[in-house]
Amino acid sequence: MPLSESEKQREVIIGIGRRMYRRGYVAANDGNLSLRLGDDRFAVTVTGVSKGFLTPEDVVVVNEKGELVSGTGQPTSEVLLHLFIYARRRDVNAICHAHPPYTTAFAACCRELPRPFLPEVVVNLGEQVPLVHYAAPGSEELARSAADQVVDANALLLANHGAVTVGENLEQAWYRMETLEHYAQVSYLAESLGGAVSLSDSEIEHLGK
Repeated sequence: MPLSESEKQREVIIGIGRRMYRRGYVAANDGNLSLRLGDDRFAVTVTGVSKGFLTPEDVVVVNEKGELVSGTGQPTSEVLLHLFIYARRRDVNAICHAHPPYTTAFAACCRELPRPFLPEVVVNLGEQVPLVHYAAPGSEELARSAADQVVDANALLLANHGAVTVGENLEQAWYRMETLEHYAQVSYLAESLGGAVSLSDSEIEHLGK
């Protein structure tokens, strides 16, 4: 029997959750995923469940206030982070929040990633990945700060916490997370060789066309 639309959406979230876990971008019950369903409805992962072992019951639907619409689990404690970003970016239909090691290392040091030196970073993430100042996970303060910074960005570093990427769909949001972590790792390695050579303004502008 063909899957219903809601079942397909849950399967997409479950699949990305497994990728996150297998790549080591989350540990234990870390991280969360969401999809915009339209009509102020959002599918989100529940709290306290490993993203590597999600089941359809671990994906619930909430409204724009974070209130449970369908499902029986407790929505992720960071649901406000997702909802505030969706409210600010109408073009965003999916959000991925994870703690990939190299990216999180930069965030833990409250260090911004270097100016882009890889073309793929400019194409997929933009000219800059903002660093959002620390606020308690799940707090409205963090949600508001992230929403303010994501206006012109497709990825964020959360100080002392992790990272967020957004996309038109969950595949795109996930690929941006992979690009972000790869860039953080290459940046770390490049520093041992004296630092990477950044792309020039004209080179970055050309990539944006």
